[in-house]
Amino acid sequence: MGPRALRDVSAVGRRMHMDFELNPWTAAKIADVGDVPFPRANDNEACIEEITRFYTAIDQAGARPISIGGDHSITGGIVQAIGCGQITQGEPVCFLHLDAHTDVFTKVDHFLGAKKSAAHWGAYLADQGKVDPTHSMQIGLRGHARTLDWLQPSYEYGYNVVTMKEFRKRGVADVVAQIKDVMAGRPVYITFDLDCLDPTIAPAVSNIEAGEKGFDIDEAVALLHAVRGMNIVGGDIVCMMPTKDSPNQITALTATSVMFEMICMVAENVSGK
Repeated sequence: MGPRALRDVSAVGRRMHMDFELNPWTAAKIADVGDVPFPRANDNEACIEEITRFYTAIDQAGARPISIGGDHSITGGIVQAIGCGQITQGEPVCFLHLDAHTDVFTKVDHFLGAKKSAAHWGAYLADQGKVDPTHSMQIGLRGHARTLDWLQPSYEYGYNVVTMKEFRKRGVADVVAQIKDVMAGRPVYITFDLDCLDPTIAPAVSNIEAGEKGFDIDEAVALLHAVRGMNIVGGDIVCMMPTKDSPNQITALTATSVMFEMICMVAENVSGK
């Protein structure tokens, strides 16, 4: 339902990026290639492998996918395909990961019965060598912890972690500088969980985190723009739940804006503008 919600509101979305002075539609070839088919939709592991098959073909075509999803487990399926693939020239991806949660929950064997779940992809992709945690950033973490050591797996894998509390102390400019220092010269994959945003901006998410302020949209966009000009090999926007959205579809509209920023950065990069 997440992809459909964005398609439904896309008619009122921006067409030009005024700050970039860019028309992405002429700068790059952009296409909606449809939804991944899920013949076994209730089997999470089967769905992940279907996603990987679908995106392997995209990678072999030399395209850079920007995807919209419901569940954050889709990142695992996508990066299984493009990490160390053609578009990265055999290198692992490096994540710019904006999220309220780490999704590196190695202390939990499964989530709702799924081992390649929304809670595990940050770990198993590192185990597979598809992502380089030491040149990846996890920013905005503020999830309500079930254990005192909930961040420990991210540190053990080598992810560069900036919690929301740390972000508030340091400010946007300092964190942007760290992103550029950590990720420069690497194949960048952006994964944007809408729950990184404050619930007043994006209420229609699957794991809403109230009680601590999330990103304002201008803060989130500034963090995205930190990788402008880098080798962005793909990205996703996840955890869109249309059934929870407000009547004016604010979450879908916000997600569309985030997607447009990603598309424009990729289009600008491939066009050589």
